[in-house]
Amino acid sequence: MGVYDGEIDGIDGRRLDLSELRGRSTLVVNVASKCGLTPQYEALQRLQERFAGRGFTVLAVPCNQFGEQEPGSEEEIEDFCTSSYGVTFPITAKTDVNGRRRHPLYDRLTRHADARGRAGDVEWNFEKFLVSPEGEVVARYRPRIDPESDEIVSAIEATLPQA
Repeated sequence: MGVYDGEIDGIDGRRLDLSELRGRSTLVVNVASKCGLTPQYEALQRLQERFAGRGFTVLAVPCNQFGEQEPGSEEEIEDFCTSSYGVTFPITAKTDVNGRRRHPLYDRLTRHADARGRAGDVEWNFEKFLVSPEGEVVARYRPRIDPESDEIVSAIEATLPQA
């Protein structure tokens, strides 16, 4: 089963069919509104603007499992993202990324190892997974890696369907 198989609840209460992402390179990021890394939203939005026309999207997955740094309702989260950072990429409902209630999307993502060879649980907010247009995880980036780092931008460019 690939990353683009299945569904996840959207921030607006509707189901997001992950197959709609097939054919696009996707950076899946677990996010939080009250984290020291929250300013990464700015870089994520710039990536969205830079590459959306070439078959790329960010998928933000709010999660309250790390220091309870995403305490708001879906409506509050959506308002925060759009008013504070001008987010235009898709956002899911609050979702567990670790533990017994981990969403199946994260079951698939967390099997992929990072550059040091470590797979398994998400470490903290703003961990990033780059997914190819075919739905395969091609890279995993730990939370403190800047979304606009040369490493991530090069990987995005290499996976774009129109590259």
